[in-house]
Amino acid sequence: MIDGPKVPRGTLPTQSQIQALGSSYPKLEQYAQILSQDGVELGLIGPREVERLWDRHILNCAAVSELIQDGESIIDIGTGAGLPGMVLAIMNPKSEVTLVETMQRRCDFLTKTVKKLGLKNVIILKNRAEELKIQAQIVTSRAVAPLSKLLTWSIPLVVKNGKVLAIKGNKASEELEVAKKEIPTLKSMTSTIKTCGRALDLNVTVVEVKSEG
Repeated sequence: MIDGPKVPRGTLPTQSQIQALGSSYPKLEQYAQILSQDGVELGLIGPREVERLWDRHILNCAAVSELIQDGESIIDIGTGAGLPGMVLAIMNPKSEVTLVETMQRRCDFLTKTVKKLGLKNVIILKNRAEELKIQAQIVTSRAVAPLSKLLTWSIPLVVKNGKVLAIKGNKASEELEVAKKEIPTLKSMTSTIKTCGRALDLNVTVVEVKSEG
């Protein structure tokens, strides 16, 4: 039997992280349990990722919430098991969050999860991001595609004065420079590399692209 990867945090967040999550923690904990059971059984989360659910996935997504005002509408493209969309819906209960996913089995999982969590602010759409005819104030994504392609899908979905928030890794700056060369409309938008998650003892890199009014 091969052991999973060694990570600094275990299966639970620290006390300071729980405190930072505030009233959102109970539902996030319930969501983590669903991911570690149903998510693994359905192949949406790898078995080795269970040890990393909090620090690598849930907290990583929760960090983005600091760039969102509760009540702003959100579209999460390529949501998969609900990351980051489901986390953001829990942390922003006044926001209408649309989870966009192409695979039916993932949509079925999301529908059941929303019901189990008792969330009233989530809409699930089985569709491709590039085919959507809706818009929101915030468009999020995580590990979906290279930034150039991601922004090509995301920018049309953002209302004026809205923004795209793409969770990226240590190559975010490089990807953004490539995107600026490939997407002409980026020249009229404000793009920034943000670091989020200080309150959660994390450094999460997010590419923020603002649609000017």
